Amino acid sequence: MARKPVARDRALEAFQAILVDDGERAATLEAVAARAGVSKGGLLYHFASRQELVHAMLEHMKTLGDQDCRSMAESSEGAARQFLRNSVWAGSEIDLAIVAVSRLAQGGEDAAREALQDLKARWYDLLLTDLGEPAVANAVLHMGDGLYYNASIGWVPANQGESRVILDQLLEVLERLRP
Repeated sequence: MARKPVARDRALEAFQAILVDDGERAATLEAVAARAGVSKGGLLYHFASRQELVHAMLEHMKTLGDQDCRSMAESSEGAARQFLRNSVWAGSEIDLAIVAVSRLAQGGEDAAREALQDLKARWYDLLLTDLGEPAVANAVLHMGDGLYYNASIGWVPANQGESRVILDQLLEVLERLRP
C-alpha cells in the first residue's frame, strides 16, 4: 500500500494557512516550504510551481464544497435550513479553504474567483430546489453570507446560547419566507 504523501499535505496546509493569516502576497514558495517544514526542493517535488499549489487549493475547496453540498442535499430538514446552520463561521476545514481561495481571488487569480462562483451557484441551485422561488433562494443565500461574515469577524456572540438565539431567529424567518 502506498504511503500517504505527508509532506504534500503539510505543504498544502501551510499554503492555506499563509493565505488565511497573511494574504496572497505572502504565500511564496519559500514561505510555504518554511511553514511546512520542508526544503524548497521538497516542496517543488510535490508542487512544481506556485500555480500547482493554487490548483491544489482550488481542488481542496471543491472537495470540501462537494461534501457541504451533499450534506445540504441529504439533510432531513431541507437544504435551506442546513445551509444556514453551515453558514456560522466555525474555523472548519471548509471555512478556512473558502477564506484561502478568497485571498487568491482578491490577488487577481481568476480561477479562484470562478471556483468561488461555482460553489455559490451550487449552493443557490440546492436552495432553489428546496425553496422553489428564486427571490427566496437569493434571500437565504445572502442571509447565509451575512451570518458567515458576521460570525467570522466576531459580531455573532461567542456565547453558544446567544449565537443559537440568532440562528434560531434566522431559521424562523426562513420558514416565513418559504413559499
